[in-house]
Amino acid sequence: MHLYIRLGYNHWMDRSKLEYFKNILNKQRGELLGEAEKTVSGMSRSKRDNFPDPTDRASMETNRNFLLRVKDRERKLIIKIDEAVKRIDDGTYGICENCGDLISEKRLEARPVTTYCIDCKTEEESLEKMRGS
Repeated sequence: MHLYIRLGYNHWMDRSKLEYFKNILNKQRGELLGEAEKTVSGMSRSKRDNFPDPTDRASMETNRNFLLRVKDRERKLIIKIDEAVKRIDDGTYGICENCGDLISEKRLEARPVTTYCIDCKTEEESLEKMRGS
């Protein structure tokens, strides 16, 4: 493992760039939480809706289940955002968890919560595909 990981240093990215990514992550987190709040209030209002027609009720339940799956994915993304901010704070942001190499800024721009460099992520996805996951 590289020395800068063990010591918690991040020599390759300056403080302003780290703040830039931290701001992106915090903004995304705020947007997700705002949407979650709207969803909760919308769902509590829709509970009062009365659907005597079984088809309408089934459609409403299908939509609600889909929305809940989306919100669960967003909840998991919030956890990843919090972990990325923690990595910024402890100096390990932008360092691949698998190989210890640096994650390119281009990749971090595309997916600021990433923990793998593009090579390790590609390899992981290939293995998952072979396993049928």
